[in-house]
Amino acid sequence: MKIYLVGGAVRDKLLNFPVTERDWVVLEETPESMLKQGFRPVGKDFPVFLHPKSNEEYALARTERKTAPGYRGFTVHASPDVSLEQDLMRRDLTINAMAMTPDGQLIDPCGGKQDLEKRIFRHISPAFAEDPVRVLRVARFAARYVHLGFTLDQETRALMQAMVNAGEVDALVSERVWAELFKALGEQSPSAFFYTLKDCGALEKIFPELHDLFGVPQPAKYHPEIDTGIHSLMALEQAVLLSTNPEVRFAALVHDLGKALSPKENLPHHHGHEVNGLPVLEAMCARLRVPNTFKALAAQVMQYHTHCHRAFELRASTLTDMLAALGAFKPVNTLPEFLLACEADARGRTGLEHVPYPQAGRVRLAAQVAASVDISVVLNSGLQGAKIGEAIRRLRIQAVAGVFSTDHQL
Repeated sequence: MKIYLVGGAVRDKLLNFPVTERDWVVLEETPESMLKQGFRPVGKDFPVFLHPKSNEEYALARTERKTAPGYRGFTVHASPDVSLEQDLMRRDLTINAMAMTPDGQLIDPCGGKQDLEKRIFRHISPAFAEDPVRVLRVARFAARYVHLGFTLDQETRALMQAMVNAGEVDALVSERVWAELFKALGEQSPSAFFYTLKDCGALEKIFPELHDLFGVPQPAKYHPEIDTGIHSLMALEQAVLLSTNPEVRFAALVHDLGKALSPKENLPHHHGHEVNGLPVLEAMCARLRVPNTFKALAAQVMQYHTHCHRAFELRASTLTDMLAALGAFKPVNTLPEFLLACEADARGRTGLEHVPYPQAGRVRLAAQVAASVDISVVLNSGLQGAKIGEAIRRLRIQAVAGVFSTDHQL
């Protein structure tokens, strides 16, 4: 069997980047011959098989022809007469169109190694424009490799812009958009994903809620970077430094969506943006089919991040009510993730990236004190219905007020 390591594994091997999975191309075989050798078929659109022992993917060499709009509008041709070069030429970027023999010999018909050395994302041919998912993939590669100095070739950027103008990205389905966004959130520089989309005009089409934040001013006293879109991506960058959890990163990214709705006559102020953004978040998550755990944390951070920032000013009652709304008194809760996203927001401001965030410690202490209150006296008091919850609330407020009794604010 003629097999070649292809795509990302070759690219990352040459970059000395961690290789997480390996894909192989097989020449001069048929589906029937693969099955006879014990390979298990996967995928409906083209012949891909899993190795009987390693479970790595082995795909028959194939070509593709565009037959309809969108990323599903392709006819695939896989047969023993398709060459390795033909298979590589159908790929998106030159750096993804390299192959390697089992003994390490490089096959590079598109100049991918040279572009790797130059740190350039460059499309292979005009056929790049046939698949709108490639716009998202290029943006995700930026999120992964921009820290290595990679830049987007100007002609490739222009082609991506033309794809946007032609309405190709309008055909993207929500599951694929979320899949690429989720992967981008796990990369080293996810903000580059959104900046790349913005540069080619795709952000407005794919993530209009984020696009609408750019150009929206904030008070320079608190936000030296001024622009809300820039701040949102700075908060995302800080979340990356604080947590590997994609839910925390997503929450930091979208926490200020409500600022796009602030009346122009009130700018640069954004009164009520914490609540105003909740319907925007709800609609965005519904459209992209964002998992509920992501949406729930993002909604908490959106609604209560300002409360958290003002933790040293809040009354004991307000702080306790916030903790209750966050579910902090339940055995399993997301308070640690909430605090990380709020800290990312506070640090996502020009010149304030390294400012300490003592508010997190104060909120944690209040949660610990309030949660440890002995509520058995209330449960055994004979109170009924809502009066039980109110009595427990009062006990918790008293406990929080007591531990912070030296603070004149309380």
